[in-house]
Amino acid sequence: MNTIISTAPATASPQVPSPSPNSVMTNIISRLDSLTPKGQILGNYIMQNPTKAVFMTIKELAETCKTSEATVIRFIDSCGYKGYSEFQQALKAFLDTGLTLLDRADLQGIQKPGMNRLNHVVLEEMSNLQYLYETINIKSLNQIVEHLQESPSVYIAGSRLSYTFAYYMGWSLTRVRKGISIIKGSDTTTIDHIANAPKNSLVVMIATTRYPNELIKLAKFIRRESHNLIVITDNDTSPMLQFANFYLVVPMSSIPFIGNTSNMLCVIKYIVQELASRLGDDLKAHQQKLEQVYLENDILFNLQM
Repeated sequence: MNTIISTAPATASPQVPSPSPNSVMTNIISRLDSLTPKGQILGNYIMQNPTKAVFMTIKELAETCKTSEATVIRFIDSCGYKGYSEFQQALKAFLDTGLTLLDRADLQGIQKPGMNRLNHVVLEEMSNLQYLYETINIKSLNQIVEHLQESPSVYIAGSRLSYTFAYYMGWSLTRVRKGISIIKGSDTTTIDHIANAPKNSLVVMIATTRYPNELIKLAKFIRRESHNLIVITDNDTSPMLQFANFYLVVPMSSIPFIGNTSNMLCVIKYIVQELASRLGDDLKAHQQKLEQVYLENDILFNLQM
């Protein structure tokens, strides 16, 4: 292998996660020997400074590596990406999988003095939602709705941060149909629930970075029990995808400090509302029964006398 010394300045950067078999870093490494000398300089710089390269424009990356914008475009093309935006998303996905809390704080400038944090947070979420709207796979979304409509027994699973989304999704689904159970990956009785679940049950697993090992083990067990597994995740490098019958990646444009909630919640709201719109008279009957139960058992505060 030829050794190429980057002409870009070497500076300290946050700890970089190890590349997974389908990561952008593995992609660059596998092609490095076949690249031109300038392409190798770009590849080496990106591998050594991914947390800087991920936020650079084509012009900034070219100037940093003392090469041309055309060279950057050829490099992206030779790595198999359709454009610079797709390459950046792949790099973000790689970083989001393994960055530590300390690294994320540095990227977000959490301790930066004089920062208008509310402005930063709101604009970041607006950017994420716009990116979701422009890139979400609506066909895949609707296929999840179809599975939820057709499956008599449904389990919604999550762990750590993703359990927040799983609980919200499961709770919302119980308002529109029967046969919904919420399970937590960190609870060992979850194994009992899956082992005793009706044959060919549907399990919807929500998995967000950084991925808990307990969800990986649970996904493997679900498939071993021959249930149907849908994974809703935030990254196409998610280790749960290898066990999924079907999956949906919820796209985001930023690397979050601690979780990225808006896009995932938006997708869940769509799934629940779209499902409700398809249930016809069954929805009305289900909700009338729930309201009656609430009233008879004095569950909810009510101003009516």
